[in-house]
Amino acid sequence: MTDPTPERKNSISKPLIAFVALYMIVCSGLALKQGNTEFLMYAVVMLVFIAIVHALHRAIHFTPTALWLLAIWGFLHMCGGTVPVDPSLTDAYRAASAEADRPTSAVLYSLRIHPDFPKYDQIVHTFGFFSATIACFQALVTLLNAPRAVPTAIAAALMGIGLGAINEVIEFIAVLSMPETNVGGYMNTAWDLVANTIGATCAGYLSLLLYKNDDFQEDA
Repeated sequence: MTDPTPERKNSISKPLIAFVALYMIVCSGLALKQGNTEFLMYAVVMLVFIAIVHALHRAIHFTPTALWLLAIWGFLHMCGGTVPVDPSLTDAYRAASAEADRPTSAVLYSLRIHPDFPKYDQIVHTFGFFSATIACFQALVTLLNAPRAVPTAIAAALMGIGLGAINEVIEFIAVLSMPETNVGGYMNTAWDLVANTIGATCAGYLSLLLYKNDDFQEDA
């Protein structure tokens, strides 16, 4: 296989750039229209995250698969805080003992279609830190020449779980900074950490299957 030039490796596809720009503009506009200060803050955090991924990509040369996974995670996250849903499909509505206590509005992050199903929030956490762990595995292989073996997969999964913990710290800062947020309490944080761990563990295992040959690694 012919090695891609550095310019080719560092390039990010125009459809990917357009996808990210479009959802950032639309969802930020929705948050502004709704007066959703929490998600306006998260939009700023997303811009920082995008800048960090771009800087890392110049050194790591993430595969298109990893970049698209991260971009889709961003899309699910931004939609989660801005897209309205039927409040009757939320835990807060089901738990309310009086009509006056039931929420009159809700967003995707609060959605739980059935009491026995995971929340949208937990699905996004699982997918998000699955994606982050895939990127971490590529970083270890590229920057440290780590072998594509079980120890590297475990290290990548632990990195993904660590990034998940940082995410919870950011959410805690939001709780301290703003009077009303959609972050949730202790149980929500605990389930988020469980979802992060599931996603990171699955990605660590899958990385061993996907990156065991050079062809996939060089698909960037």
